[in-house]
Amino acid sequence: MTPADLSAAIVRVIAALQADGRLAFKDGAGELPTEVVIERPKNREHGDWATNVAMQLAGKFGLNPRAFAELLSSELVSVKGIEKVDIAGPGFINITLSAAAAGELAKAIVDAGPSYGRGKDLAGVKLNLEFVSANPTGPIHMGGTRWAAVGDSLARVFQAQGADVTREYYFNDHGAQIDRFARSLLARARGEAAPEDGYGGAYIQEIADRVLAETAIDILSLPEAEAQEAFRAAGVDLMFGEIRQSLHDFGVDFDVYFHENSLYESGAVDKAIARLRELGHIFEEDGAIWLRSTTFGDDRDRVVIKSDGEAAYIAGDLAYYLDKRSRGFDHCIYMLGADHHGYVQRMMALCAAFGDEPGRNLEILIGQMVNLMRDGEPVRMSKRAGTVVTMEDLVEVVGVDAARYALARSSINSQLDIDLEQLQKKTNDNPVFYVQYAHARTAQVAKNAASLGVERTEFDPALLSHTTESELLAKLSELPRVVAQAAEFREPHRVARYLEEVAGSYHRWYDACRVTPLSGAAVESVHRTRLWLNDAAGVVLRNGLDLLGVSAPERM
Repeated sequence: MTPADLSAAIVRVIAALQADGRLAFKDGAGELPTEVVIERPKNREHGDWATNVAMQLAGKFGLNPRAFAELLSSELVSVKGIEKVDIAGPGFINITLSAAAAGELAKAIVDAGPSYGRGKDLAGVKLNLEFVSANPTGPIHMGGTRWAAVGDSLARVFQAQGADVTREYYFNDHGAQIDRFARSLLARARGEAAPEDGYGGAYIQEIADRVLAETAIDILSLPEAEAQEAFRAAGVDLMFGEIRQSLHDFGVDFDVYFHENSLYESGAVDKAIARLRELGHIFEEDGAIWLRSTTFGDDRDRVVIKSDGEAAYIAGDLAYYLDKRSRGFDHCIYMLGADHHGYVQRMMALCAAFGDEPGRNLEILIGQMVNLMRDGEPVRMSKRAGTVVTMEDLVEVVGVDAARYALARSSINSQLDIDLEQLQKKTNDNPVFYVQYAHARTAQVAKNAASLGVERTEFDPALLSHTTESELLAKLSELPRVVAQAAEFREPHRVARYLEEVAGSYHRWYDACRVTPLSGAAVESVHRTRLWLNDAAGVVLRNGLDLLGVSAPERM
C-alpha cells in the first residue's frame, strides 16, 4: 500500500461515513477532500503512517477532532492492508500496515520506474527560471557555478511536478562592465597594463590573442573607438562561447539565451515605459523619467531614464520582466547572488506596477557565497586580480558529479564551504560517493542474482518483514513527498539529503538480508521477493540522482 493508496482509502471511508449519515456537514453543504496528507511519524514505534485529517476536517462536521478521529478509525481498521489504527493527542491518527501491504510498495516502485517520485502539483504552470546569468567578462566563478548546479536541479524538480519550465540565461552584454572588458582586451593586445578599473586575469590575454588571430583586419591600426568596439564585439562573443561550453560540459543547457542589449535595440524599454505611463506610474521630474515605485512598497521612486537621456539599470529590468510575461510565462523566478538583496524590493515594486502579483508572477531567490577549501584554508578568487577559481577549476579537481552534488546538497540560504579533499575521496565520508556507491551496489546485487538464477518471477510482500526491510520500505516511500516539497520550497537540497538517508537504509539492509542464497542452497521465494526490494532501491536512487543532474553508475 503506497501513501497515495492509503490517502485514497481514507477519502473513501470519509465519503462512506457521509453517505450513510454518520457524518453531516454542520452548514448543510460542503465538499469532501479528494486527498489527505499522509506522513511518516517522527517515532516509527507509533506506526507506519500518520495523518492529521481529523484536525483539519472535524470542524466542518461539527465535531471535535478526537471524536472525528475515533469515528474514522473505527472504519479504517477494516480496510485491507491496515493492521492497526491508534489515536494520539487531540486527534492524530497513526496507522500500522500489515507486512504484506507495506511490502507491496517495492513492486509498485519497480513497475513505475522513472516515473516514481513524479507528481502533478505544477501541471499547467508555465514557468521561466533564470539562473547563472553571469556577465560575459570572464569565466564562471564559484557563485555562478553554485547557481548552475542548483538552478538546473530546481528546473528538474519543477518538471518532475508537471511544470512547463524554460531555463533562461540573461546575457549582460550592455553597460559599463562590457566597456571595461573591451578596454582591458585592447590594452592587453597592445602589451599595456589593464586599466585601473579593468580586468586583469590571464584569460584577458588569451581572449585578446584570439581576437587578433581570428579577425581579418588589423584591429590595432584602427582609431581608438573603433578598435575598442571591435574588441568588445569579438571578445564578448568569444567569452560567451566559452561560458556556454563550460555550462554544457557541466550538464547545464539553457532553452533561451536572452541578450540584454536586444532590449534597447528592439524598443522594448520604450514599450515598457509606455505601458507604465498608461497605468499612471510614470512621472517626469528634473528632466528625468521616473517610476513611482514607492506606491508599491519600494523605499524610493526610481529613475528610469536619466536627465542626460541614458537609461538607468532598472529600465532594462522593466523591459525584461514585461518581455517574459508577454511570452506567456505565469511565473518568473530570478536566481540572484548574495549581493542582490537590495534588488528584491524594487523588482517586486515593478512587478506590482505592471498589475501583477509579487510572489506569484515574480519570485526572487537569493543565494549565498561559496568558499573552496584546501588544506583547511580558503582558495581565494578574484576575477580582476587574475586569481580566478572557475567552474572548470572545480570540475578538473573533483569531476562534474561531485561538483554538482556538493553544490546542490546545501540550502542556498547558507554560505557553503566545499572541502576539495573530501570530494576526491572514495569513501563514505564523501556524500556523492556514498549515494552513488549505494546505486552501484543495487546493480551489482541484481547482476549477481541473475547469475545464480534469482529473478523477479515471484513476489510475496509478506516476506519483507525484517526490521531493515521495514526501514528501507519506509524510506523509499518518501520520494514523492520529498520531490513535492523540494518544488514547493525551492529547495533541491532536500533531494540530496534524502538520497543519503536512502543509501544508509539500503546499506544496512544489504548487510542484514541476502538476495542470493548461500552457496549450494536453493533459490527461495524470499530471495526473489528481496530482489524486487533491491531493484526498487535502485529506482529511487537513480531517479533522485537524475533530479540533481548526477549520474547513477552501475560500477564503481
